[in-house]
Amino acid sequence: MNEENQISYYSVIPATVRYDNRLKPAEKLIYSEITSLTNRMGYCFASNKYFANLYGVTIHTVSQWISHLEKLEYVHIELIRDTNKEIKERRIYINDTPYVQKNTYPYIFKSTYPIYKNVQDNNINSNIDDLFNFIINNSNKIPKKFYNILDRLEFLYTEEILNIMQKDKVQMLKEIIYILYDIYNSSFNNLLSQVKRESLINLYILAQEHSPDDLLNYYKRTIINKYTNNST
Repeated sequence: MNEENQISYYSVIPATVRYDNRLKPAEKLIYSEITSLTNRMGYCFASNKYFANLYGVTIHTVSQWISHLEKLEYVHIELIRDTNKEIKERRIYINDTPYVQKNTYPYIFKSTYPIYKNVQDNNINSNIDDLFNFIINNSNKIPKKFYNILDRLEFLYTEEILNIMQKDKVQMLKEIIYILYDIYNSSFNNLLSQVKRESLINLYILAQEHSPDDLLNYYKRTIINKYTNNST
């Protein structure tokens, strides 16, 4: 399959990539090139040799660029092997929900085996509930600094109040807190000093209206994009 025949006229560089100072300019450029080569299946199959020839650099340099993007979780790499365990294809997936494809980790969420997605969903739901229970019980497993963030955002509720809240509102609260904790444990944790309660709720509602394949990841990336833009 010829990479050049699959290229799109446009490429995409979301704010999370554009303003990430950990990335070299060339790494941001190759990220955009990957988006332009991402096919209808949601992944790019171009080789390091192709990118090396395109930009006049060594294959090793390209490998370092893509490895760094993967380390920072902007892309995910899947290696397809034959029966002899030899690599026959590499697939590069874009891990960013504002991207047009609306494909976030399609190798999981677009799986032809629905049972696998159900297992993933069940694990996430369990993690969400566990985290929420730790928080409402003031568990020392949750960092005090994170409690202070929730307190500032007025997301700390007593069990009595939670018992009279509508179930969908409690679920929204659980998922917002889960994503905030995910961001807290990421390289974007400095953004949490900027987030506002009203904005977080509005972004969650908007995320639901878009009906993405992966609501939580879409919501997370929307928060990061909004507050990354605000900080520039």
